Amino acid sequence: MEHRRFGRTGHESSVLAFGAASLGGVTEQAAADSIAEARTADINHFDTAASYGHAEQVMGPAIEPIRADIFLATKTGMRTEGEAWAEITRSLELLRTDHVDLLQVHAVCDMTMLDEVFAPGGPMPAFERAKAEGLTRFVGITGHTEAAPSTHAEALRRFDFDSVLTPLNWLLYQDPKFADDITELFELAASHDVGIRTIKAVMRRPWQEGEQHYATWYVPFDEQQLTTAAISWVLNKFPQVAAIATAGETSLLHQAITAEANRISVEEAEAVLSGVPDYKSIFQPA
Repeated sequence: MEHRRFGRTGHESSVLAFGAASLGGVTEQAAADSIAEARTADINHFDTAASYGHAEQVMGPAIEPIRADIFLATKTGMRTEGEAWAEITRSLELLRTDHVDLLQVHAVCDMTMLDEVFAPGGPMPAFERAKAEGLTRFVGITGHTEAAPSTHAEALRRFDFDSVLTPLNWLLYQDPKFADDITELFELAASHDVGIRTIKAVMRRPWQEGEQHYATWYVPFDEQQLTTAAISWVLNKFPQVAAIATAGETSLLHQAITAEANRISVEEAEAVLSGVPDYKSIFQPA
């Protein structure tokens, strides 16, 4: 698997990062099996969150023996210092580690949410304390929606974040404003050596009522040709993206691994993706 430098962290990241949202409702054995599948494929970057069901709890036993071999990231979406600190320390306990490599301010999707994060009494002092006390090596920010790239660019102007996790796929990029916003974010990140990861590469469309049959909160691409095109497009068009988070569904991990190993050109990927008849954003227009 290809590895790319994850900004100033210096971590040589596998271009697929294990998205542990996939473990939010599975058994401890299923979590161990999925983590083992990822490690066999040379995935060395694992991303979880306190809000991913019981993902941290079922990850702990499988992560503990390989902790020294992986880059481990988690998140808290709490918006007060006290609540954030409590969730950070609980995450470490569940993950059976004395520190994570990356701690992220979770789900900052628009300017209102960004203002909440930096408001008096907000969570930022808990992140700074965690870094000062060695509970994390780095601090990042994450978010969803079309507005996330512009929001994250503003976040980098307000605080010296080490990484950004933001949405990116072929469909979103067809919106000229989104394309401009993601370009601005990537240029700003490059100027500060901020690590970039992206989410929602294999997003296809929203679920319809009563339809959901995967753990993902969107309909994912689940045909190999489409998964390969979606992952190829992001990784080949944007070399500054250190890693794509895999979909939140354990049964789809093998497709992502296969896609990364058999990438097609940007032009081929665009030809495939432009022909998907029900390709639709899961987000409301920004």
